[in-house]
Amino acid sequence: MAVRRHIVKSASIKIPRKNLLNKKAVLHSFKAPFAKLHFPKHLFSKIHFDNRLYMPVLVTLLLISVYLIGVLTTKVQYLEKGVVAGVASQQTIGGDGSTGAGTQAGGTTGVGGTVQASIAPAAGPVNVGVGHLPPQGDPNAKVKIIEFADLRCPFCDQFFKETEPQIIKDYVNTGKAVFYFRHYAFLGDASVVAANAAECANEQSKFWPMHDYLYQNQPDESDTSMYTVANLTTIAGNLGMDTTQFSSCLSAKKYQTNVDGDMTDGNTAGVNGTPATFINGVLISGAEPYATFKAEIDKDLAAN
Repeated sequence: MAVRRHIVKSASIKIPRKNLLNKKAVLHSFKAPFAKLHFPKHLFSKIHFDNRLYMPVLVTLLLISVYLIGVLTTKVQYLEKGVVAGVASQQTIGGDGSTGAGTQAGGTTGVGGTVQASIAPAAGPVNVGVGHLPPQGDPNAKVKIIEFADLRCPFCDQFFKETEPQIIKDYVNTGKAVFYFRHYAFLGDASVVAANAAECANEQSKFWPMHDYLYQNQPDESDTSMYTVANLTTIAGNLGMDTTQFSSCLSAKKYQTNVDGDMTDGNTAGVNGTPATFINGVLISGAEPYATFKAEIDKDLAAN
């Protein structure tokens, strides 16, 4: 059987001499070995992206990025202002102590896991009660200063160490102002325990020594090891309290309703972060510098 010379043989292509001058024949000779191979027509076509498909995705990602940047910026502003943001997991446990005194009513107990935001100053004075804890200074002083605070709040600690001493020295000790403390225990269970410890100390007329100790020795917010019945009872003993009485009081959460009452009054007055300080009803939010408080106090003294 004769073999046509233009068929592939030994990986070479033979072209009949008579076809060398025939262009179509030459092309056919090269194409013949690959005649049975099939290549999809779109295999080597240019890749095309439809703008309608990926543009919405890019726009969505851009909007998410802008939102996240806004959230971070706002968080930094809150921290710079000295307002704590946190998540509370406060438990409401009844007790047999008396309810917190005050003129405000309503509101809810605790914050139930709500992230605390900055405090928006009220347009005018707020009628907020002084609470049940003993004040520093003369209750009949012209200027009433009421602080809502969490004993574990780092910005409250900052206010206690940097601003409060100057207020006490210049205005409370001179009879011009009276200073009250009220609980706003919103930084979790350890904060509630700390508030109850202060209440049990108050039962033995040791509220302010316990208040001062808890701020002076405040650990990092993530460290809650100090806030146990055993550790706080030891502290109470060092402050001159009856440890058996204190331990029994704290274990039973005897004055939990006092703590809850302060929280309710604070919520009603517009508090949602700490420290929140009212000067004759005007709210100053955060650990502001002494000059801010001085200006408001001096204004009230001049007006009376």
